[in-house]
Amino acid sequence: MESYPFVHAHGLIGDMQTAALIADDGTLDWFCVPRFDSPSVFAGLVDVERGGHFSITPCDTRYVSRQLYLPGTPILITRFSTPDGVGEVIDFMPVAGDTPTDRHRLVRMIHVIRGTMRFEAQIQPRFNYGRDRHEVDVHPEGAVFRSPTLSMTWHRPRYVDQPPAEVEIKRDGDGVRVLATLREGAIGGGILETGSDEPPRLMAPEVVHSLYEQTRDFWRGWLAGSCYLGRWREAVERSALTLKLLTYAPSGALIAAPTAGLPEHIGGSRNWDYRYAWIRDASFSVHALLGLGFTEEARRYLQWLNERICEAADRARPLHHLYRVDGSTALDEEILDHLEGYRGSRPVRIGNGAIHQLQLDIYGEALNAIHFADAYGLRTSFEAWLNTVRLIDWLCEHWDMPDEGIWETRGGHQDFTFGRLMSWVALDRAIRISRRHGTPAEIDRWVRERDRIYHQIMRRGYHPGRGAFVQHYGSDVVDASLLAMPAVGFIASDDPMWQSTLRAMDEDLVCDSLVYRYHRSASPDGLAGNEGTFSMCTFWYVEALARSGRLNDALVAFEKMLTYSTHLGLYAEEIGPTGMQLGNFPQAFSHLALIRAAMTLDELMPSTPAKCHAPLGTVYE
Repeated sequence: MESYPFVHAHGLIGDMQTAALIADDGTLDWFCVPRFDSPSVFAGLVDVERGGHFSITPCDTRYVSRQLYLPGTPILITRFSTPDGVGEVIDFMPVAGDTPTDRHRLVRMIHVIRGTMRFEAQIQPRFNYGRDRHEVDVHPEGAVFRSPTLSMTWHRPRYVDQPPAEVEIKRDGDGVRVLATLREGAIGGGILETGSDEPPRLMAPEVVHSLYEQTRDFWRGWLAGSCYLGRWREAVERSALTLKLLTYAPSGALIAAPTAGLPEHIGGSRNWDYRYAWIRDASFSVHALLGLGFTEEARRYLQWLNERICEAADRARPLHHLYRVDGSTALDEEILDHLEGYRGSRPVRIGNGAIHQLQLDIYGEALNAIHFADAYGLRTSFEAWLNTVRLIDWLCEHWDMPDEGIWETRGGHQDFTFGRLMSWVALDRAIRISRRHGTPAEIDRWVRERDRIYHQIMRRGYHPGRGAFVQHYGSDVVDASLLAMPAVGFIASDDPMWQSTLRAMDEDLVCDSLVYRYHRSASPDGLAGNEGTFSMCTFWYVEALARSGRLNDALVAFEKMLTYSTHLGLYAEEIGPTGMQLGNFPQAFSHLALIRAAMTLDELMPSTPAKCHAPLGTVYE
């Protein structure tokens, strides 16, 4: 098996229609175009030999590399130090805009800071997850790659004060190999342009530098709109930038992660495709965006959410819980047998079969988001409200059904407590919105069903012998999803039933502040293999501790969690026993939960220097 870089060794760049991952050795090994959920061009992350890559590294193997982001931006800088010199590879994607396009530009600049360095670049694309053959035409100015479904052009750089003879370009199999000997002060950038089969041209340094400045200024200007001035500003702002990168600008949808097939356990089979938008992210997204002051992003996301609600109501069917970035639902799961998987973790899946599941909690997340936004003055239209009413009426008739739950288990339907909890949230928030504005609704029916759910959870969701709310009715298994109970206002944080539940979670799910979703040995989920601790759940735990009066414990858990981030401040879905990042990367839910936990701590700490945009407690008033 070829050597794979660690997941945590990667940085993320993007243009808000697609994204790329670049390892700290200068290898770009994940890139899908023209959208996040399109087939890959480079997928070396899930098959280092057959997936394709675009590497830029010093020829001297005695290098030491370091990565950082240009402050306030997602412009990635990979620094190489060798005995003969120091150089940087600067990677970024100019913003693509709000109109869907096949034309995307990926800029890779090289800057030699000291001495003389010889770099090697290898461009080895593998279109359509390595399933399509392609042609390559090599020119003195670059190369053109053509597949049946996509073409792209690499425009090689012209370096400042650098003789052209010191740059060699030649064909290497189905790709291109470039060698360049660069002296101190040399700077130039090549551009990989997708959706283009135009002849390549030498990229003048001033053109590339102009793109660099435009990209830098865009991101710093956007981040200046944040009103967060709390204690963990650096971590919160990096999370905000990551969420913006994971937003599909033409629709406003937020994807769960830019990758597919990364394992929850090395060598295991829990390797899912997360390049889609989950309704479940709605509540967290709107809370985070509005809490940080990004009203326009929250409005766009709510527009996307309301479009999904209207579609469901028009077709008299429940919401799907995940969608493609354009709102479509063509997500049939497929296994890519020809790819070996990250470090041998097979199968590599694209699509997501969980789209066919029933997950009742999504209605609570959706209505919680709408209610929170409404409190900020982002009211839904009359038509959207009527469709929301139809959706809530559907929930009144179906909330008492077994479902697959928040964790998308494949072990059959259960009466999951979290699904009932969030159904209660959906009805409660819909009632509050209707009463606030006097909008039409069957309030009496909604109140009756809301109260039925409440009494059922208290009667059947709480296990007296265990002293805890449990994963599903009839079990004694605790589940980290229920950390949300006080946060959504279902139960007071000092209620004895909740305090004993939190103690049960401390005992069963928490390992040195890191939190597992549930114990699979006690609750089989129909899936083989193990998994790590769930980063989102750890941040939920921080918030639950803080709200339950254990503020010092919350602070320690949060600070410990910050040490598990990557060198760039990013989080995957899970963390393994050795601190390794596991699962798809970076994970939006992890960063959403980080923002929420930080804002909660800021709100509850007595000497916080500055508050968030508004107290989070206003969500439930």
